[in-house]
Amino acid sequence: MNTPYQDAQRAGQAAVRAVILDHAIDLLVTEGPAALTMRRIATGIGSSTKVLYTMFGGKEGLADALYREGFARLRRAQEQVPPDDDPLARLSALGVAYRAHALAEPAYYRVMFEQAVPEYRPSAEALKDAESAFDTSVAAVRACIDAGVFAPGDAHEISKLIWAAAHGAVSLEIAGHFPPETAARRFDTLMALVGRAFLAEGHPHTRPQQHPHPQQHPHQDEQHGQGRTS
Repeated sequence: MNTPYQDAQRAGQAAVRAVILDHAIDLLVTEGPAALTMRRIATGIGSSTKVLYTMFGGKEGLADALYREGFARLRRAQEQVPPDDDPLARLSALGVAYRAHALAEPAYYRVMFEQAVPEYRPSAEALKDAESAFDTSVAAVRACIDAGVFAPGDAHEISKLIWAAAHGAVSLEIAGHFPPETAARRFDTLMALVGRAFLAEGHPHTRPQQHPHPQQHPHQDEQHGQGRTS
């Protein structure tokens, strides 16, 4: 029977990297950062530690790869949101996609935003990669400004403020403070209120849009659910 590493080898270097990162993130979720060692990962996928050291250089390089992979997945999720003739509707859809992605990938979300690997600090280059994950959001805000939906302003700064609100709501949800039966409604209401702050004068205020609840990740309650409030 082949090991995960042997199967990935047949598919190429990208598949090998994915197998390593998938196992690393699983160890991080189930056992915590102390389990994130090259030996444990190599044993889990059936490779030598040399393979991991060659690819990542060490634990710091592995943590950096997990950080970047998290933002790469977020960027792909944002880019998959279909275009819309209504720029405000598209911006709203990007917010919904952000929440859905965070709930689907809570382990990566922790690596990206909660220092799940305590000793890791992203480099300037890694932070630049992270910033690019929000290019789609910045473009959507700029489209709202160009269409006269939003008042003239700095699209990058507005995008940051909208992200801050979305991130806060999602973090509370993942931590268990916003239970599933209220989380989507609270998220939609908050996003609508934040969006109104940037509307051009005379633009009609819209009611918060309601969206289907994304599926809760199976690890979510294990990681953050102990302190749930209503």
